[in-house]
Amino acid sequence: MHFSKLVDLAARLRSKNGCPWDKKQTIDSMLEHFLEEAAEVKIAMKKHDHKNLREELGDLIFTMIMIAQIAKEKKKFDMRDVLADIHKKIRRRHTWVFGKHKACSAEHALEMWRKNKRKEKRSKRSDKQ
Repeated sequence: MHFSKLVDLAARLRSKNGCPWDKKQTIDSMLEHFLEEAAEVKIAMKKHDHKNLREELGDLIFTMIMIAQIAKEKKKFDMRDVLADIHKKIRRRHTWVFGKHKACSAEHALEMWRKNKRKEKRSKRSDKQ
């Protein structure tokens, strides 16, 4: 299954001939669904219930796709933007993998991740001023 098929499915559900419930949803109305699905993922993880975790992760991913579809319809952003942004962020923050730094342990990697994140946040704040 390709990710793009799920994106197409969300668009179809919200189309003229789609599902009335899905078409009615807004970004705001999706908040409770998102939190519910995230909570179900958490429960499955805590129980080490991998079969259910697989299903709940799918539900959470599809909820996020639906939110991105609504945002696309509102001309805010789309799933491509979301994926491009997270790809850049993960690469940017893993300077010990994609840059010149070296991480000698998981703890050191986490420390560098936090440092890179703080640096990014400071940079964003200074850009706004």
